[in-house]
Amino acid sequence: MSEASDPNPSSRASSGAGDASSSSRSSSGKKPRRERKPDWLKVRAPGGEAYKRIKETLRKLDLYTVCEEARCPNVAECWSQGTATIMVLGHTCTRGCRFCAVTTGNPRGAVDPREPEHVGKALASLGLKYVVMTMVDRDDMLDGGASHLAATVRALRRRQPDILIETLAGDFNGRHPDIDVVLAAAPDVFAHNVEVPRRMTPLIRDARCDYDLSLDVLRYAKSAAPERFTKSSIMVGIGETDDEVFETMGDLKDTGVDIVTLGQYLRPTPKHAPVDRYVHPDVFAAYEAHGYSLGFRFVASGPLVRSSYHAAEAFVESDHRTPSRQATAAEESSDFGPGVSAAEVIAAAGASVDGSACAPESTEQLIPLSRLTRS
Repeated sequence: MSEASDPNPSSRASSGAGDASSSSRSSSGKKPRRERKPDWLKVRAPGGEAYKRIKETLRKLDLYTVCEEARCPNVAECWSQGTATIMVLGHTCTRGCRFCAVTTGNPRGAVDPREPEHVGKALASLGLKYVVMTMVDRDDMLDGGASHLAATVRALRRRQPDILIETLAGDFNGRHPDIDVVLAAAPDVFAHNVEVPRRMTPLIRDARCDYDLSLDVLRYAKSAAPERFTKSSIMVGIGETDDEVFETMGDLKDTGVDIVTLGQYLRPTPKHAPVDRYVHPDVFAAYEAHGYSLGFRFVASGPLVRSSYHAAEAFVESDHRTPSRQATAAEESSDFGPGVSAAEVIAAAGASVDGSACAPESTEQLIPLSRLTRS
């Protein structure tokens, strides 16, 4: 099957732009020009005093963030809010998902035993309010790297007891004892990303990844530590339909997930899965409304949203919902109930689902960029 192919292309409900970054050549032998991204995906280059200070500190400590390596569009915004995402257990992943630019290989059990203390010391010196500790998959280790991740959480907590910590963990091949090891370190949020809907999983994620396995990881984490928040993330624009996005959100809610984020997939290199469509901001607004109608405690949904986008705000808002947010969520819940199709919800949100949502007639139809990024 071709890259991220859809056996039923006509089933897509909204905003269809074809492969927006294809590297194939035309019949004339010339490489086609890359299609321009929609205006709503354009952001300013990172800058500002907080961004510069954190970047300089990271370089001095020889510590690199996923924010930089993944070229996240929200890096300056999140850093200015005191949030950063650190990757531990090295920079070589034993899996090779078709959306991810992290190097794939076999580290053969190599791990730096000094990393937990080094990362703890480095992060404590930055004065962050919230940190996301993510990890590469380490199928070469007996516990998948669980004890190393837990040790890093504890090392940081010893140095900065008040910091909020989210662990964005792998699936540990579904081993519950390894999940217990991470939970025992008492992260404030346990996150594991389902990434894509069920149908897209074998096309986009590594063969060792499994949709139901990811759901089981989240379900077990919530049942084993109900006092902790659980979180997951969905990429869109990689070949799924809107109905499949809604179905995935329902599956995540059934596992007890508290927080869900949804964002636009952007192709890291021509070797990775192509972008299938650029999803319109109105459709993301419909995803958010549907998420609250399902009962999620917090939903972050937008073209520039990433897994750890505004992680601190997500945690605080989900734990201390304001009366206005609760009222809004209640209103949204009354609008969309079980059995409502994606097309109906998106239409109610004011977006076209006939394929034209990717190219609105005027910028007046767009959600202001100020709602998606900070000035």
